[in-house]
Amino acid sequence: MTQTRETESVDLTTVCHVRAPLLLEPIDEQIETLQACESEGAIDDLLIRSWPKEVALSEESPHQEVFTNYETLTQWADERGVTVRPPFRERSTTSQVTGKTRDLLVTPLLCLELYADDELLGVFPHSDETTDETYTTDEAIATLRTGELPTPLGSREPAAEEFESTTSTNCPDCGGTLIDGQGLFGCSDCGWVGTVTQSGRRESRSNQHARDSESPVVETR
Repeated sequence: MTQTRETESVDLTTVCHVRAPLLLEPIDEQIETLQACESEGAIDDLLIRSWPKEVALSEESPHQEVFTNYETLTQWADERGVTVRPPFRERSTTSQVTGKTRDLLVTPLLCLELYADDELLGVFPHSDETTDETYTTDEAIATLRTGELPTPLGSREPAAEEFESTTSTNCPDCGGTLIDGQGLFGCSDCGWVGTVTQSGRRESRSNQHARDSESPVVETR
C-alpha cells in the first residue's frame, strides 16, 4: 500500500494530532520518527497539534476547530468508502446533578493527516468496514520513513460535480443543450453536430472526418 513520492512536484505536509497529556510511549516514538522523516526530507513539513480527549458536540464548545477538522476527515473517509469511526467515537453522558445529557466526541490518541500541497491524501488510522482491514498510524509512519507515500484503503468516489462534468451534454460552441439522436448529438441553437465520448469530451463530426482522413491507410496483400 505504497506509492513512490514525486518530491520535486509537491510539498508533503504531515499534520499530527495528539492528546498532549498522553505524550508517552509508544506515542512519543511515533512523533520522534515523524521528526526524523522531516529532518531527512521524507516529508517537507511536520505540524504537531494537541487536542483534548473529548469535546462537547455543541456550538458553545470552545473547541470548534476540532469539529471542523473532524468533518474534514469524515468527508475524506466517505469519499473513499472507508471510516474514521473508530478511532473517533461519539458518546453521551448525563450529569447526575443537573440531569442534562451531553453528546461528546472522543478523539484518538494520535491521528495523522497527509497533504500534498493543499490536497488531503490520507487520514490515519482509518478502516475498511467491508474487509475489516485497518491502516494504522504505525504503518503510515513506517511507510513515510522509507521515502514512499502511504496509499489509503478504499478507492476515491468522484464528487457529484466531477461526475456531472464528465457526463455533461452541453454544446461546446454555444453552451446550449444537446439533443441525443441515438449517439449523435445536435444543438438546436447553433446547429453543432457531433458525438460525446465515454470520457465526456464533445467532438464535432467535422473534426472526426478530418481525423479519419489523416489516419494512415494500411495496405494488405
